[in-house]
Amino acid sequence: MAKTLSKQLFSTTLSLLLVIAATPYDAGAQQPAPQGATGYSGQGAPLSGDELQQLLAPIALYPDSLVAQILGAATFPDQIAAAAGWLQQNTALKGAALMQTVDRQPWDPSVKALTQFPSVLDNLAKNLSWTSAMGEAYHTQATDVMSAVQVLRTKAHAAGNLKSGSQITVVQQSPQVIVIQPANPQIVYVPVYNPTVVYGYPYVTPAYVAPPVAATAVVAFGVGIAVGAMMSSSCCVWGYSSWNCGWHGTTTVVYHGGAYYGNSAWHGGYYGSSASAYGAYGSAHASSGYNPSTGTYARGATVSNGYGTQSAGQAYNPKTGAYGATEQGSNANGSWGSSTVSKNGTTANTQHQTTSQGTTASMQSSNGASAYGASGKNNSAAVGQTANGDKYAAANGNTYKNTGGGWQNTNGSSTKPSSSSSSSAASKGYGGQEKSGGSSAFSGSGGGGWESRSASARGSASRGGGGRR
Repeated sequence: MAKTLSKQLFSTTLSLLLVIAATPYDAGAQQPAPQGATGYSGQGAPLSGDELQQLLAPIALYPDSLVAQILGAATFPDQIAAAAGWLQQNTALKGAALMQTVDRQPWDPSVKALTQFPSVLDNLAKNLSWTSAMGEAYHTQATDVMSAVQVLRTKAHAAGNLKSGSQITVVQQSPQVIVIQPANPQIVYVPVYNPTVVYGYPYVTPAYVAPPVAATAVVAFGVGIAVGAMMSSSCCVWGYSSWNCGWHGTTTVVYHGGAYYGNSAWHGGYYGSSASAYGAYGSAHASSGYNPSTGTYARGATVSNGYGTQSAGQAYNPKTGAYGATEQGSNANGSWGSSTVSKNGTTANTQHQTTSQGTTASMQSSNGASAYGASGKNNSAAVGQTANGDKYAAANGNTYKNTGGGWQNTNGSSTKPSSSSSSSAASKGYGGQEKSGGSSAFSGSGGGGWESRSASARGSASRGGGGRR
């Protein structure tokens, strides 16, 4: 019964976490920031025209309203990750049912709108570092970003690769303005093209892995998305027709006729959200956050009741590729936990368990390094191996090493490792791990969540419970 209640409380907290992970820190985050239209307002150096063109090349040839949604949503990269994951878990929802369910989610209107274009949302989620950079550029350099989109369209048009057809209508309103609209207002086709060739100039977007496309300058199209029902629906004011690009006067994203700058946290600040719940059986706490300055995402949760405490956290930075996750628990009998960290293709896993009898711990790395240790009331022992195969052991106050020429005592004692409790593992290069009694933390896992998105990113999002990283 106690175990069941603990599991239910932990499950409730994790469910709560998935919801708040997408919730902006404050309602004011969606309010316009006029300084974004008049000049650079970020923390680092502004991007040059060439850099902005590289950044925007993958989406510049999309219809105007879709470009507007993407630029607005890119200022909420944590919500993009959450929405993409949510959409993958709710593939059975279609049409009006999908729209009504999305409308109840705590996401920004721009993110909600992109759920109607799953391939676009998925691409943004799989390239969170690029998405994050694009969002910051738009919020801090709105005019420059809109100008870069027009420069790219002009180049593609001059190269003969941007033209009207059965899917899109291309209108040159002035020498500086090219407008792209769906040929049929009720159906939107997402262009598919190779940004390295379509502009007549080999644009390569940093931190971006493009979906598989033909290595030609041809602009192709995916399956048409019906947006007519959304236009006529009263449930979803965030629909496709609510968005546009303002090319004349104030050059910004336009939402319901007004300038839209997205998330106002893009001035080097951290933002996040948290929630707590209390009941007769215990308490639960969860938090999530995003730091635009570092690109780090984080989330964490803790549950406590009369039988113990359990917590979990994850962290991910798509800019550096660093990922970490941990699970920890404790009760009247002891404590246990497991953690995973990865970066640059190397992953390490650690586990530990402590009871009244002592402590056991282990570490394994994907590069071949590993270690095991145990300590009790009367003795302790440990063995380890580095990535290059060197072995080490410690027992009864003595330490040993084996770098290929046999075991050597490194502190002058004549005691051989065979006399220690670690001898068998040490002599064999610790081919097996001795198991301790009771429940083991070694079976715990620290993966999932953001790691499942990292193959594409991207992320994010570090999770660990709200601290600035």
